[in-house]
Amino acid sequence: MKVYAINGSARKNGNTATLLQKALDGVKASTKNEEVEIEMINLYDLNFTGCKSCFACKMLEGKSYGKCIVKDDIQELLEKLSQADALIFGSPTYFGNISGQLQSFLERFLFPFEQYNKELTSLAPKKMPTAFIHTMNVPEAYVDAMGYKAAFAPTHMGIEHLISKPEVMYSYDTYQFSDYSKYESSYFSEEAKAAHRDTQFPLDCQKTYEPTMSCKSFRSFHLDSQKSLHQ
Repeated sequence: MKVYAINGSARKNGNTATLLQKALDGVKASTKNEEVEIEMINLYDLNFTGCKSCFACKMLEGKSYGKCIVKDDIQELLEKLSQADALIFGSPTYFGNISGQLQSFLERFLFPFEQYNKELTSLAPKKMPTAFIHTMNVPEAYVDAMGYKAAFAPTHMGIEHLISKPEVMYSYDTYQFSDYSKYESSYFSEEAKAAHRDTQFPLDCQKTYEPTMSCKSFRSFHLDSQKSLHQ
């Protein structure tokens, strides 16, 4: 069983990466009687672009039908992830949406699976459980007022249509800087941010670790999928 977390943040030890690692650790802990491989993919370590609209993935009887033909750092990664047993995506929130790096990755990963027939059938080689972790430095009330979740919805719907409905978790009002005094950040209260970091963020970490986000649901989905394949 192979489970991958795709980190759409440039920070390898930031809020998003921390929650993704907790989710991976939770998967590992919940499936301790099975051989489980977990891996973090840091997208900012890789050199790639978004979809180039070459449509090679849509060419009938072509060698690349259903697959991205662009050769760069993620070509082999795309194939590896298409055979995963579970995927956990994570991103900070930039201008009310996911990071550009993760958006570019999802274009390359998901678009080849969408078949241009009348039913828009998925060409994904296998179904697998998915999850999506969103982090943001604004409080939940601001997120609701600004419609962030509506902006995230097309991404979630695309993943659901082509792979499976993602389990979604939001981490609000995150702590951004190691030292707020070094940055112009008067819009925020450092004291309030620190209090939230010390009280709420550990709860967010626990939530991603526990079965609600990452563990038993992934395992049961995997087993049910295997059963259906052999029926």
